Amino acid sequence: MSTPPLAQSVSSTIGASKRQSLLNKVPEVTLWFWIIKVLCTTVGESAADYLNYNCGWGLTNTSILTGALFIVVLAWQWSRTRYIAGIYWLTVVLVSVFGTLVTDNLTDGHHVPLETSTIVFSGLLGLVFLAWWLSERTLSIHSIYTKRREGFYWLAILITFALGTATGDLVSEGLGVGYAKTGLLCLAIVALVTIAWRAGLDPVLSFWIAYILTRPLGASLGDFLAQPKTSGGLGLGVATTSAIFLTAILATITYLSVRKPDITPISGTLERQDSAQQFGPVQVETGPNRTAMIQTVCVILVFVIAGTGFYRYRTSELNRQAAASGSVGTKSPLGDLSAFSKITQDTLDLVVAGQQSRATTRVTDLETLWDQSEAVLKRRNPAEWTKLDATIDKVLRALRSTSPDSRTEEKDLRTLLGQLGD
Repeated sequence: MSTPPLAQSVSSTIGASKRQSLLNKVPEVTLWFWIIKVLCTTVGESAADYLNYNCGWGLTNTSILTGALFIVVLAWQWSRTRYIAGIYWLTVVLVSVFGTLVTDNLTDGHHVPLETSTIVFSGLLGLVFLAWWLSERTLSIHSIYTKRREGFYWLAILITFALGTATGDLVSEGLGVGYAKTGLLCLAIVALVTIAWRAGLDPVLSFWIAYILTRPLGASLGDFLAQPKTSGGLGLGVATTSAIFLTAILATITYLSVRKPDITPISGTLERQDSAQQFGPVQVETGPNRTAMIQTVCVILVFVIAGTGFYRYRTSELNRQAAASGSVGTKSPLGDLSAFSKITQDTLDLVVAGQQSRATTRVTDLETLWDQSEAVLKRRNPAEWTKLDATIDKVLRALRSTSPDSRTEEKDLRTLLGQLGD
């Protein structure tokens, strides 16, 4: 196969040796790639929560900080002429945190429905892929050897994290499936995609589906580790979970930097053989691939039909539950909130008694129960749920602050008790 015209143009401009080094702007997609991708995704979820609640920065300040850091590190990555594991994966960690916060800001800060975010980010990702294809005639991540292709690559990755956050939160919280089951669902779909890829599904399509789904998968893993044991988790907490995964990422990056199993071999041409461990074609594509286009349309239709059917089924079930256990016999438009009042009162008693550590642990039970009940409660009275949700977030920030103030904690807890109707 002859060298593509675009590669010839690059070669004539900067020389053949320079062109070959530019091929190494992204790692090989091996098992190591997916391991560290899930690690980064988990850190994105836990680190965003830690900065928001434990550091008390709030969504806006946390987003500004991580956004600025992401831009700086991306510029550093952009300035390199080859793939460097430490810089590349640091960029992925930050884009994971920032992409998570983009969706969280829309949901919590601007009350944009997760359904809307999912549709909008899906459309944006489709437009990025379309522009990428029309401009470069390939979506392969193994041919990132120009600045324009790298720009498309990082823009697509940013949107996949925001989309993965919106989709994962919609299924786990909005539809009441829960984080654990959502993670298992994503894992099952990734397994099916892997089988389909082995059977002939387009590698580029397979890669991007898996890349999107590993975001809610990693978030579910982080949630399982951080949640208290009473809620079915391991009770490690957000800070410990973030530290564990950051350490694991650092160890993996160190291994990759020393052993270099993810380095793209440099050859005299732009073509390389497929690796059985890869989710993506390694050859540069020079023209339309009719089979890939047909497969893409079919896969999109399958996801739309299956997703719509699942959404309608869960919505109908949740509406039935909300109507069956509504606010009959209670003063609150959200129904019986006595379980939330009990946890809040327990937390307040612990704060008054000076048992900060136990109070912080107990308030996590409130967060867990609130998240598990969101799907039904929100359908009873969205406005009341939103108001109460904001108060609970304020309580969580106060209790989890790195410098807790007992007076602020008591004030916020009593305010919450008043809203709960106790």
